[in-house]
Amino acid sequence: MNFEEKVEALKSGGTLFSNALPVYISRAPGRLDLMGGNDDYTGGLVFESTIREATYVAAQLRNDEKVVVKNKTAGDAGWQEDISVRLEELSTEKQVRELVNKSPSVRWTAYVLGNIFYLRKKYPGIITNGVTLYIESTVPLNKGVSSSAAIEVAVMKSSAAAYGINLSGTELALACQWVENTIAESACGIMDQIAVVTGRQGFIMPLVCQPCNPEPLIKLPDNLKVWGIDSGVSHQVAGIEYEAARAAAFMGYKIICDSENIPVTLDTTADISRYTDPVWNGYLANLPGSVFYEKYQALLPQTITSAAYLEKHKIHVDPFTPLKENVLYNVWANTKYAVGENQRVQLFSELSRGAALTFSQRAYELMGELMYQSHYAYTECGLGSKATDMLVNLCRNEGIAKGVYGAKITGGGAGGTVAILADKNAGKVIETIFEKYREAKMGEPYLFEGSSDGADSYGVFIVK
Repeated sequence: MNFEEKVEALKSGGTLFSNALPVYISRAPGRLDLMGGNDDYTGGLVFESTIREATYVAAQLRNDEKVVVKNKTAGDAGWQEDISVRLEELSTEKQVRELVNKSPSVRWTAYVLGNIFYLRKKYPGIITNGVTLYIESTVPLNKGVSSSAAIEVAVMKSSAAAYGINLSGTELALACQWVENTIAESACGIMDQIAVVTGRQGFIMPLVCQPCNPEPLIKLPDNLKVWGIDSGVSHQVAGIEYEAARAAAFMGYKIICDSENIPVTLDTTADISRYTDPVWNGYLANLPGSVFYEKYQALLPQTITSAAYLEKHKIHVDPFTPLKENVLYNVWANTKYAVGENQRVQLFSELSRGAALTFSQRAYELMGELMYQSHYAYTECGLGSKATDMLVNLCRNEGIAKGVYGAKITGGGAGGTVAILADKNAGKVIETIFEKYREAKMGEPYLFEGSSDGADSYGVFIVK
């Protein structure tokens, strides 16, 4: 029985949903970060694909003011499965954050109740009734494939539809990013949300994160395929490694601006506030690599404490990563990564476009080399892990002769999943890599294979 059939059964049986009103279903897949990773928050180009695994959400309006949530996947993970709150409990940001942080077992509700709060805040005259939400997901948790973005987008799209609000595209992605930044308090960029909203099966999505400018989808060459192997080492966007790397990049940006007396000011005109400037518009990705190496890299400290940085540069120009006293920030490597990764992704994107039109073995090999370079840059930033290094080395050892062109750690790093670019017939080689990693007992792996349509392509399925 598929999800739509389950919902029809729940509605006809009257066990969760009422027979009186329609139920609105949305689906959002996870995403695999082929190239780009941590340069979304610095305005870079990212290169994302969707995965087969997805989150489904069914939403139905209620005749009272309750928000009732049943999340079977949360229950399977050992968390609280059933939630019931009143709309009046979702009245302020502070109130919602306190509600979702009552205990670890309800922490996942930040990605659900945060959406209802956002809709109340944005459409106060419409959100007057409660809603019932039923959630199931096959996206593995904490694997670096955006399980949080999948639930955010599916909840937001189905809930909005139930209230008669049409949310799609960039507007939907930015709304969900706001929820993750503000309610879940995770300092994510936009790439996860827009990828699971606009992705298409068999295509890769290039996105310029300034703040959210999708480019035309690219179909990979017919004889190439993307796989992902989860290392079994949990990844978290709210983890200290990711936050420290992100903060260090913004510290480097401010140091460079100060060296040129370029004013950096807070722009609060959009839902998601950010710092900007009149030269690079607040984005390190707009700084040419040649200029960085010529003028600025020598100005940057290899590492710095928050106290030493603030004494000289006064403010931290990222609203979502508070500086911490006991962290040594790797400024040079993370600033260099923001500039260099943007160039690597642009090259990768152009090679992909060309190779999709004309066979080029050299292009495939260069694309793989760019992936390896990106992977090792993560280590410089403090975002590597022994487990993902082993997976990448296994891929390199199999080599081009066996159809494996490149591999890299994905997303926020510090564990999670490795993306692999290989010949479409390299399935047995990928299985060999998978088994060798499993035998090494570094972590229990999970294989991602294939893609699927994003939330906008699925649309909203209505059970009347």
